[in-house]
Amino acid sequence: MAASRPLILFGAGDIAELAHFYFSRDAGRQVAGFCVDGAYLREDSFLGLPVVAFEEVAAGFAPAQHDMFIALAYARMNDLRAEKLAAAEAAGYGLTSYISSRATVLNDGRIGVNAFVQEDVTIQPFVTIGRNVTLWAGATISHHSRIGDNVFVAPNAVVSGGVVVGDNCFLGVNSTVRNHITVGPRCVIGAGAVLLRDAEPGGVYRAPSATRLAQDADSLTGL
Repeated sequence: MAASRPLILFGAGDIAELAHFYFSRDAGRQVAGFCVDGAYLREDSFLGLPVVAFEEVAAGFAPAQHDMFIALAYARMNDLRAEKLAAAEAAGYGLTSYISSRATVLNDGRIGVNAFVQEDVTIQPFVTIGRNVTLWAGATISHHSRIGDNVFVAPNAVVSGGVVVGDNCFLGVNSTVRNHITVGPRCVIGAGAVLLRDAEPGGVYRAPSATRLAQDADSLTGL
């Protein structure tokens, strides 16, 4: 098997720092540096590695010798991450994925490029995961479900069996999607929300917010 090529991470914030940790510590990948859009270049180093403008990255880190990973979150309904992935591909970079050694992945590798699959994620058999999908720690994607492109699934979210999640969706922390329903593109399923029927494209669904009780915490006993 050919050795993995050095890796350039697009981004220089918290997600990029996490990606550096996971790729270096768990996947055994060499991170050679970081890049950002030139307009956002503030420092020339991050985590002891060079940071360069994306417009100039190919001059120092040739696409023929390096892979790239887009280490961004869900800004603009994941559009920003999708735009940078397209730009990296247009520049000739191969896109790689991180899949934790502590994840349970049983779908025969049907996962698109630029996936970020963290620890304790469960992907059951017969699942299809699109391109540019983030599955945060503890998320579950159940059997025969299909996750579209540019989707962000937050910690401990549960997608039940036979679900279709459209492109550019966001599923919040501890959200639950019932089996055999469709979540239209560009939906937001808020933290703790339970979705029991199909979600129209562009819909926002949220759980009731926590309400402060009349008493103070110090008045409670047994805690």
